[in-house]
Amino acid sequence: MTKYTTKLAGQTRFHRVAYVLVRDFLALLCKVWFRYNVSGREHLPATGAYVIAPVHRSNIDTPLSSFITRRRVRFMGKDSLWKNATIGRFFTLLGGFPVTRGTADLEALKRCVHVLDGGEPLVMFPEGTRQHGPTIHPLFDGPAYVALKRGVPIIPVGIGGSERVMRKGSKMIWPNKCHVTIGRAIVVEHGGSGRIDRARMAEITAELTVRLQEVFDDARARAGD
Repeated sequence: MTKYTTKLAGQTRFHRVAYVLVRDFLALLCKVWFRYNVSGREHLPATGAYVIAPVHRSNIDTPLSSFITRRRVRFMGKDSLWKNATIGRFFTLLGGFPVTRGTADLEALKRCVHVLDGGEPLVMFPEGTRQHGPTIHPLFDGPAYVALKRGVPIIPVGIGGSERVMRKGSKMIWPNKCHVTIGRAIVVEHGGSGRIDRARMAEITAELTVRLQEVFDDARARAGD
């Protein structure tokens, strides 16, 4: 469990206005600086909770995933981002909450379920940490687990060009084209109130792997990768 604790930012008028203003400002910068574009928004549910499952090649993948919908989005972040109190409050305001990278943070999974209970979209990177290259790496079962817990769909999201825009270890954001492709929803039934069926969870993760590769290939082609 992460040693950094924070509460999910609420739905007060201040939080809603601040979230919209910051999100729209950052989205505009992305469109101007590296020609950020999105296809497949018709696959996003208009209401209710769902899991956004993007590929992960760059630090900018989190905001890019959040910009695909006008609805408020929640996301997990590596807990080191909360070392600085000011930065931590900023990420919390935007809907983030800390997790310990490389571990099975049960508290984080509980928070994910709590977000879904509130009817909000949730970003979860099924590859875990940032990866490299055009091939999807082995996925964690986290998205499948929380989707089964609440019977919500999983939306595969491919992000092309982000690795060129901001390379791993780099603090520079380069003006290269970036495209996000949203895939068809993976419908997930409610797994019941007891223990989650591991075989069913593995099936969903396997399907997500295939779907994620498809949208990643499409996004990379559109971005000119």
